[in-house]
Amino acid sequence: MKYKLDRGAHSVYSLHYHLIFVVKYRRKVLNHEIIDFLKQKIHEISETFKVEVLAIECDVDHVRILFKAKPTLNIPKYINALKTITSREIKRKFPEVKERLWEKVLWSPSYFLATTGQVTLDVLRKYVESQGGNDAD
Repeated sequence: MKYKLDRGAHSVYSLHYHLIFVVKYRRKVLNHEIIDFLKQKIHEISETFKVEVLAIECDVDHVRILFKAKPTLNIPKYINALKTITSREIKRKFPEVKERLWEKVLWSPSYFLATTGQVTLDVLRKYVESQGGNDAD
């Protein structure tokens, strides 16, 4: 099998990740307008971290991101930035969301992160893309 490899000054790598984070207590607050805004913000934040977003899909209570990164990425810092900035910006732009949250907290403090192999990357991409919510209003 032939891999698509990235290269650094002293490295060759292929690092792909599947990230999921959820609205605290799975409150159903993400509608189509908020999801579009959220996706835009995730792309903007990811650019500053030099992370390539391969797919993003959201449902009314969670977001799934498939991304690739360099080995130098500080993953906890990146995830913290995603959650902190998107929470602040969503609550600023859509203040009505705060009324539907638990103590005005948007994201649960936990998250799921898995590395993916190139063998399953296409399958995982299709899976993430198929996870778009049908219940968003």
